[in-house]
Amino acid sequence: MKDAAGMLAFVARFVVVGLAVAFVIGLIWPASGDRLRERFGLKPTVQQVAAPAPAPAPHATTSYADAVAKAAPSVVNIYANRMVTEQAVRMYSDPLMQRLFGGVPTGPAYKRPQQVLGSGVIVSAEGYVLTNNHVIANADDIQVLLYDGRVAKATLVGADEETDLAVLKIEGGSLPVIHIAALPPRAGDVVLAIGNPLGLNQTVTMGIVSAIGRQLDSSSPEDFIQTDAAINLGNSGGALVNPAGELVGINTLLIGKAANAEGIGFAIPVASAKKVLDQLIATGHVVRGWLGADYAFVPIAADSGLPAAARGAQVTDVYPGGPAAQAGLQAHDILLRIGDHDIRDPADLRRYEADLKPGSTVQVSGLRNGSPFRLESKVTQRPLLSPASAAAG
Repeated sequence: MKDAAGMLAFVARFVVVGLAVAFVIGLIWPASGDRLRERFGLKPTVQQVAAPAPAPAPHATTSYADAVAKAAPSVVNIYANRMVTEQAVRMYSDPLMQRLFGGVPTGPAYKRPQQVLGSGVIVSAEGYVLTNNHVIANADDIQVLLYDGRVAKATLVGADEETDLAVLKIEGGSLPVIHIAALPPRAGDVVLAIGNPLGLNQTVTMGIVSAIGRQLDSSSPEDFIQTDAAINLGNSGGALVNPAGELVGINTLLIGKAANAEGIGFAIPVASAKKVLDQLIATGHVVRGWLGADYAFVPIAADSGLPAAARGAQVTDVYPGGPAAQAGLQAHDILLRIGDHDIRDPADLRRYEADLKPGSTVQVSGLRNGSPFRLESKVTQRPLLSPASAAAG
């Protein structure tokens, strides 16, 4: 009996020691158990597989370096050289006399050279460059500095004062042509302004589109992109691009400091600039249709019978002898449709009118004293209008 009890105690101790040794081996070599089972033809134990780490959440773009690398080589510096006439003037000591007469010339007039800095965008492999008219106006010599350091002499192809656009031509191989955006920007979209402000070439500033369809001159069909991307003197003619590095506008204007305005700059939409570009290349000038009338927003009066959100444009003046006068259009007529287009507002009407071909005939319809009317008017070429008054960028 004692021998049996001793044997059981020995076996128990052996088992305990064996389990302890197996536990230690399992801690040091976790896969040893599976290897032994495979050696004796047994199935390995099923191991828990850790769940894959969740994919990182998408985050906002923190760099626009790729967009700049794509667009910047197409943006050039423009140096327009001209001669200006100046004359020394002695100012009156009396403030009233100074205000009335300005000053007294103290010597002969003389000429001196002046250089205007600006920017431009290469829009064609043939060497066509878009810029602003005020940058190159009256220039005797125009030099263009390319991104890669090359300097090219530019010739003026044509200019359009109303949109303040001009087209230059340069010679050179392997010119980097900018990509033009297929879709217009929306208010709130991020944009980058690239140009030569204050002589600091290839400067990039970032902002958003503050508004679209801004009209700075009530008589002009042109509209602008408003942006808070910093635009300074020398940015004129530079590129406004989207985060893909595609051209959406040509930087043009800024509101002067006298207006206590900051972060308000304007660019010509690329669709408008492209129309001007094509016409200047083809003919050297821009032709716009004109009916011979001025327009304003439709007034909403309590007894007008018009809905609160009335669309269209009201005729405020008809030029005597013009196409509209000959067709029978009258002041206070409300125009709702021109050709195949519904009219949303006066700016909308002016854009459609400008696109009409001089010499053609267009049908105009709307309301006169609350009653529908329809007439046909000839289209003539629009006379030159003075550009919007604003500080040049």
